[in-house]
Amino acid sequence: MDRSSITLSEVFEGFDSLRYERPYWRRGLAVAGIDEVGRGCLAGPVIAAAVVLSPDVDLPNVTDSKALTDIQRREEVQNITRQARAVAIGIRSARRIDQSDILRQTLDAMLIAVTRLAVRPDVLLIDGNQKIRTIIEQHALVKGDVLSLSIAAASIVAKVIRDDLMLRLHERYGQYGWDRNKGYGTPDHLAALREHGPSPLHRYSFRGVWQGD
Repeated sequence: MDRSSITLSEVFEGFDSLRYERPYWRRGLAVAGIDEVGRGCLAGPVIAAAVVLSPDVDLPNVTDSKALTDIQRREEVQNITRQARAVAIGIRSARRIDQSDILRQTLDAMLIAVTRLAVRPDVLLIDGNQKIRTIIEQHALVKGDVLSLSIAAASIVAKVIRDDLMLRLHERYGQYGWDRNKGYGTPDHLAALREHGPSPLHRYSFRGVWQGD
């Protein structure tokens, strides 16, 4: 059997990835899924995405972005943006992260994404165990990018946007291999830090940036 012919919809058959959204949709409420990418990186910004889906959404292959290849993520981003009622991102730079802390800036990026949505959500579904500073009803879901289609869609959007940004930044700071590691603390990235020191886009408050290990 050709394993490449197996779709994610077959793997997750019987699993309802909209069970958190449906009760609100039945009441006519807009639900936004929120996720971030880049929180654990040594360089570059943290980026959050917020996605508002419609009750008639049809995205059978959307799941946690980490479970998809780069090609699959890029295909699904097109499907998500075509079907979503609204998509928005929030970004917090390495300098802002250094000035406070990564958790605060991650939550701020999420809030920015929500405020930029063209459709005001009535309910937020957030990946993880932290909530953001808003009066909008919200629910934090650990492993939310697996449990909720809205959050999974947000995880894919955030991942593709940040990957593309790091590819552009690699053209200026090619010695760090951001085209491969996207700013994460991989062995090649740490080796480059030991050899060249940090760039202006590194997070100076992160231990690995200065020690290279």
